[in-house]
Amino acid sequence: MEEQTVVLIVGAGPAGLATAACLTQLSIPYVIVEREDCSASLWRNRAYDRLKLHLAKEFCELPHMSYPADAPTYIPKDQFVQYIDNYIERFDIRPKYQTAIESCSYDEVRKCWFSMVRDMKTSVVVRYTAKFLVVASGENSAENIPVITGLHHFAGEAIHSSRYKSGASYSGKNVLVVGCGNSGMEISYDLASHGANTSIVIRSPVHVVIKEIIRLGMTSVQHIPVNVVDGLLVRLSNFVFGDLSKHGIVRPKLGPLLLKAKTGQSAVIDVGTISLIKNGTIKVLGNISKIEGNTVEFEGRKKSTFDAIVFATGYKSTANTWLKNGESMLNDDGLPKQEFPNHWKGANGLYCAGLAKRGLAGIAMDAKNIASDILSSYHA
Repeated sequence: MEEQTVVLIVGAGPAGLATAACLTQLSIPYVIVEREDCSASLWRNRAYDRLKLHLAKEFCELPHMSYPADAPTYIPKDQFVQYIDNYIERFDIRPKYQTAIESCSYDEVRKCWFSMVRDMKTSVVVRYTAKFLVVASGENSAENIPVITGLHHFAGEAIHSSRYKSGASYSGKNVLVVGCGNSGMEISYDLASHGANTSIVIRSPVHVVIKEIIRLGMTSVQHIPVNVVDGLLVRLSNFVFGDLSKHGIVRPKLGPLLLKAKTGQSAVIDVGTISLIKNGTIKVLGNISKIEGNTVEFEGRKKSTFDAIVFATGYKSTANTWLKNGESMLNDDGLPKQEFPNHWKGANGLYCAGLAKRGLAGIAMDAKNIASDILSSYHA
């Protein structure tokens, strides 16, 4: 079977949906395919129960639709999923679910993208031809778990944070969280709150702030130079938390907003974890050297036994597993070669949305840019 469309969007997470909505506003035809059986599967199926959007709602809107007036400033997971459902209905987006892209390449002769797409329910393969291709399969497409000697033989439970829901089932158990981003810090808090004996591996420098500080920073930086704002955020955070280096938490040299801009690394927004680290409820540990049975050895030969390990070590892009001829836009890790804000466009009608580590605000920018650019050549 062969089908034709103007734009093929791969992925029905927030990035793919935002792009679809922007194309709809410009009356540009598209097809959107999604390997899972629902939209925004990361939010529906792979997020822990207590998750809220870490940024204020004004920084987390998709294009052309605001949150309801009575929505809280920090949107809980379930309300965000409802927002996604309303968004799909508003723009009449009809993703082809359980439809996996297997390969995609550019045809220089016919000047279009050829994609082989499999219906996972029937195993029927359809060949799509599209003038434009949007990679919206996400930074968070596949779990990233570090290689650790002995991990495969760990006697307890080892899971990625995408499979963690609640600390309720870990009460009284010794649990190690690996990773000190927002997920790792919040999962540690959740575990300790449910009575687990919780430890966290903090391997690298990290900014810790409270949500009000980061909201102030993101608002101020629209009017004040980023280095000035960063200086203020660090001083405010030091005032709130004091010197955290004695607890194993060191600040990066770059300020929080500049670090996000240059590397994509977000500041950790504290939900109560720091006070539990300070009072010893949550223990901070260094790098893991190896695992033997249920014993984990850390750098410096310190050893502890654990019933479970939760890897809050992020995700990786899988775009390069199916996309051929994508080298104009993506590097070997399946992420943009160009730095923000010039990352979203490749050659021959190739685009990416949501791969710049800029959250929902970055997704909205990408979607608008992509739709406008397609419009300019679609009618050319």
